[in-house]
Amino acid sequence: MTGFNAANAAQAVSRAQADDMPTAWAMRTLRGMSLEQKVGQLFVADVWGKSADEANPGNRTKYGVDTPAQVVAKYQPGGVIYFNNSTTDNIDDPAQVAHLSNGLQRASLSSGPRLPLIISTDQEGGRVTRIGAPATEYPASMALGAGRSADDARRLAAVNGHELRAMGITQDFAPDADVNSNPLNPIIGSRSFSADPALAGRLVAAEIDGYQNSGPATRTVSSAAKHFPGHGDAATDSHTGLPVINRTEQQWRQVDLPPFQAAIRAGIDVIMTAHITVPSLDPSGEPATLSKPIITGILRDELRYDGVVVTDSLQMAGVRQMHPDSEIPVLALEAGVDQMLMPPDLGVAVNGVLEAVKNGRISEQRIDTSVARILKLKFRRGLLDRPLVDEAAVGHEVGTPDHLGWIQAITDRTTTVLRNDARLLPLRDTGGILVTGWNNPDYPGYPAEPVAILAARLGGTAMPTGANPDTALIGKVSAAAAKASTVIVLTNGLRTAETQRDLVNALLRTGKPVVAVAVQEPYDPGYADVPTWVATYDWRNVTMNALAKVLTGKVSPRGKLPVAIPAGDGGSGVLYPFGTGLTW
Repeated sequence: MTGFNAANAAQAVSRAQADDMPTAWAMRTLRGMSLEQKVGQLFVADVWGKSADEANPGNRTKYGVDTPAQVVAKYQPGGVIYFNNSTTDNIDDPAQVAHLSNGLQRASLSSGPRLPLIISTDQEGGRVTRIGAPATEYPASMALGAGRSADDARRLAAVNGHELRAMGITQDFAPDADVNSNPLNPIIGSRSFSADPALAGRLVAAEIDGYQNSGPATRTVSSAAKHFPGHGDAATDSHTGLPVINRTEQQWRQVDLPPFQAAIRAGIDVIMTAHITVPSLDPSGEPATLSKPIITGILRDELRYDGVVVTDSLQMAGVRQMHPDSEIPVLALEAGVDQMLMPPDLGVAVNGVLEAVKNGRISEQRIDTSVARILKLKFRRGLLDRPLVDEAAVGHEVGTPDHLGWIQAITDRTTTVLRNDARLLPLRDTGGILVTGWNNPDYPGYPAEPVAILAARLGGTAMPTGANPDTALIGKVSAAAAKASTVIVLTNGLRTAETQRDLVNALLRTGKPVVAVAVQEPYDPGYADVPTWVATYDWRNVTMNALAKVLTGKVSPRGKLPVAIPAGDGGSGVLYPFGTGLTW
């Protein structure tokens, strides 16, 4: 029989006391808050502007005030979210983001319950990147799936989380825990690690560890696994419609559930809901965000998850088709959700919840349960200890040579060569190369186009064609190709981009060696019969650098397909199986 160990007992008591500290603080704080202040904590607001004191008409239109700081002071939300789009644009460079974060934290700490904000963003990597260079940029999750390395996923998330926290961002809505089992999925695709549940779950858990456990709480961020119960089989974009997932419950348990189970085992801080309907889990037709059988019945009761549950954006069409905006937050709370992201009208949403409490539909105790989870998250993530960041240190913390080097090395291990029939790769002579094809017309603020970046790395000529080249441009590129030694054509979305397919076929007709590169989703090879195919999973500079190294033989390709690529031209069956990946 093992004797009593005083040191172990003391450690156990110490751990229990540490676990009790967030709860004790949250309960004390709750007792001093008004109902209105508690309800404010349930919402995450989008604000307009790049500094806390910048007047922007978007704030006046939506909130009736001028600046982001005034939005925070008026509504006292639990959090805010940053975007880099053309409307609520909050992002210029890392130093500016840190200044904005400090300004918003000061506004929150000096108003209402005087609590720090959870400041969040979507920094997944690949095409879902809110903060670009000079911050470190990251490959898409599916690229990590091709790399197969949990250590790489953990390191990437640690770097990403460290840089975000240096800018005052305390929560990353990542990783994407969806299993991209549907090649026609219009919104997930390369945001998913894999079509294989086990591989996706392993990398989800690794990233969570990197985000949340790679340093002290004040140097890490909350991770948010999304989109529960699984958006990977959707054929509709939930931004514009309500996807219906027609899996059986058994299929859902086998395919979609495992990565979320892995996330919970890894201690995930937050799980984000999906605006999808899954009839086998809830036949009511309600989106999962508003489904008590899914959120409470499965996520809370069956999976025993007691962390924060946040909705996907409430501005999305997938959640707004069945109910008025005032009702949606109430239904979300009834379903078991804690925090509502970006309601289209924050005043309407707040008043809807307040009215539901006042008329007895929702108890104040139910509000307290969710607010306590949010407060405990703030405590555990070190927001009470360090709500502000050192703005002068941002340049030494973000986009450092070490970070850039680590992420480049990780990305170098992800490029996947699918086909090399003519043994064209690695290129033996880089003279006279023409680089053409897709560039990023939907990302006009991005500092460099992938065609230009790749051409510069190879010493070739760049002729970008955009997403939909016309006949005249295809003819011009074909004429240039006829004079080139080798043609490299970047593709993105060949299934729906007929003129991109026309370009690829025209280049093949020149008789010159052609290397086709799918630079976002890896499914393009199903729509064009090219003897040399490569998949990179995204098009950012770090990925184009890795591609150039593989094409020239400086790095051997190591990526293995994390999905299967079907024949997409009307044929049937699998063209490139899961695990395909050539090397030399």
